[in-house]
Amino acid sequence: MPRLTPFLWFDTQAEEAARFYASVFPRSAVKAVHHFPEDAPMTPGAVMTVDFTLDGQDFIALNGGPMHRFNPAVSFVVNCANQAEIDHYWSALSEGGGEVECGWIRDRYGLSWQIVPGVLWEWLQSSDPATKARVLHAVWSMAKLDLAALERAYRGE
Repeated sequence: MPRLTPFLWFDTQAEEAARFYASVFPRSAVKAVHHFPEDAPMTPGAVMTVDFTLDGQDFIALNGGPMHRFNPAVSFVVNCANQAEIDHYWSALSEGGGEVECGWIRDRYGLSWQIVPGVLWEWLQSSDPATKARVLHAVWSMAKLDLAALERAYRGE
C-alpha cells in the first residue's frame, strides 16, 4: 500500500517551518531542500520545496505564495503519553500562534494542531454514554487538556 505524505503550502516560510517542526518532534529531520529553477514563475534559486520527517512521518513543504492559507478544517493530532508531553507540544507549537480550545492550537504559520492524551480516543469510545458525556464536557471546558482532570471525568470523580 502506498504511504501518504502530507504536502503543506506556505507563502515563503517552507524551510523555516520544516526546521521548526523538526526541532519540536523526536526522530525528525529536514531531509532535502529544493530550489526553483531559472525558468520558474517564482524567484529563481529561492526555496521551492522541503522534504522533512516528523517522528518518522514524511512531509513536503512548498513555498507556493500567499494565495492559499491554512485553516482549521485540516489539523494534525499529536497523541501524547502523559501531561509532560501535552505541555511540551502545547508550548512549543503554540508559541507565536495561539491557543484555541478543546486541545487545539494554531502555530505561528497558521497550521492547526490537536494536542491530546492518546488515551482520549479510547475514553470517547466508551460504551457507557454517561462516561463519554463526562469526558466530552471536560474537554469542552478546557483550552490545553489536563490529563488528570480528564481521567477524573472518565472515572466519574
